[in-house]
Amino acid sequence: MRGIPSVLALLALAALGGCATPPPASHPEALAAFRQTNDPLEPTNRVLYRVSNAVASVSLTPIARAYRSAVPEPVRTGITNIFSNLGGPFRFGNDVLQAKSQRAGDTLMRFLINSTIGLGGIFDVASDWGYPNHPADLGMTLAVWGVPSGPYLFLPLLGPSNPRDAFGFAAGTVASPLRALGSGAAATAFHWASLGTTTVSQYAQNLPAIESVKRTALDPYATFRSLFRQHRQAEIEAAEQGGGHTIPVWFDLPKQPSE
Repeated sequence: MRGIPSVLALLALAALGGCATPPPASHPEALAAFRQTNDPLEPTNRVLYRVSNAVASVSLTPIARAYRSAVPEPVRTGITNIFSNLGGPFRFGNDVLQAKSQRAGDTLMRFLINSTIGLGGIFDVASDWGYPNHPADLGMTLAVWGVPSGPYLFLPLLGPSNPRDAFGFAAGTVASPLRALGSGAAATAFHWASLGTTTVSQYAQNLPAIESVKRTALDPYATFRSLFRQHRQAEIEAAEQGGGHTIPVWFDLPKQPSE
């Protein structure tokens, strides 16, 4: 349960930090823009962004560049697929909590197909058979059931977030299927190795886009904030609209790939 207190401590520290001052009521347009931005902790968030960016520049970015240079793309894709497949049970649980039977059935089929025919998830056979991947986490589940996101947060090392997603991330870490391996030395080593590999793999995958924003945006912080919110809202809307509460028909194997 160490993940939840850590995130809550970060939120408390952020709350004690500098806050952006709302424009006066005599400037309604500026006040409306301030509320739409929903970033009352912007001074603190910007400091955390600069610190995280500096740390990443001397640590994670060089590792990700070396990873992209040394590891062929098909191998990188296979590694990404493996860890995505390991998260299948957790996504399935959130699909069920969202009452999305169709999406839950697709997630279950993906896990079964890729764990067997896909050789432990190395190959994404399920997508070719008409079961595409979709994100599902506790933050999305809370959003589907109407929990508001709260203000924008930039969490050290984790990046853009909000209180709802930060809590979902912490709870998801506690509920990770990898914890079923136990708490011995071998399980702990595997957990940290998988965490490090996943972090490097995901960062390397997004590195070109990240560097493009830093290179071209007038205000990278504001650009990352906007991109995060747009991407997250698209994921939530897809979860709300997809699958529905229908009787699943996913047992009809294989499905034809969508046009």
